[in-house]
Amino acid sequence: MHFTTTSEAVHAWVHGWALSRGADEPAPSSWGFTVRTGPPAHAMSHVLTTATAATVQEITAGTTRPGVRLKAFVRAESLASWITPGWSVADEPGYLMSTPLHLARTPVPLPDGYRLRTWTHDGVIHARVCAADGTLAARGQAAVSGITAVIDKVETQPAHRRRGLGRLIMRTLTDAAAGRGATAGLLASSAEGRALYESTGWTVSAPLANALRGPDPAQR
Repeated sequence: MHFTTTSEAVHAWVHGWALSRGADEPAPSSWGFTVRTGPPAHAMSHVLTTATAATVQEITAGTTRPGVRLKAFVRAESLASWITPGWSVADEPGYLMSTPLHLARTPVPLPDGYRLRTWTHDGVIHARVCAADGTLAARGQAAVSGITAVIDKVETQPAHRRRGLGRLIMRTLTDAAAGRGATAGLLASSAEGRALYESTGWTVSAPLANALRGPDPAQR
């Protein structure tokens, strides 16, 4: 793998993730990056390359705007013990996962009755599988930044699960990214998605915890 530390992997991931989400270039700081997405949401995420209790307390104490998110590559219970009042940590664990990329030698079959479409827009590779009636069955996207491809927004609709569509989307995206010169893949996974990714060769590089700033009770 191309990353010798978690910080290196997070640095690569945040730039690809920002590209995938159509966000501004990540703004660096001493503790990591701030990512701002465009209108209408004007969302903001603080991404910590190295999280400590002191750093998390400083950031969360100094942030009062509702809706700001904080991503730290530590266990959720650690982040929950560091945040200041007004913040909450998601109960579901997350993971930063990685894999070496190369062009696959064997294709993943497309099940009967489905249609796969791929395209690239603003540097992001998109893959979408539609059912026979034209409705969305599965989708995902990948942003290539340097030698790294960040896989993002992979999902299969409940009615179309257990048919290999998630595996098909992953293979389609990683093959396309490898064809563009990417040699390492990164993604942020939920606990539910981890099994799919591990079955296709991905491994956990670090835990990922998410915190959200809520509204100030005094201003409600």
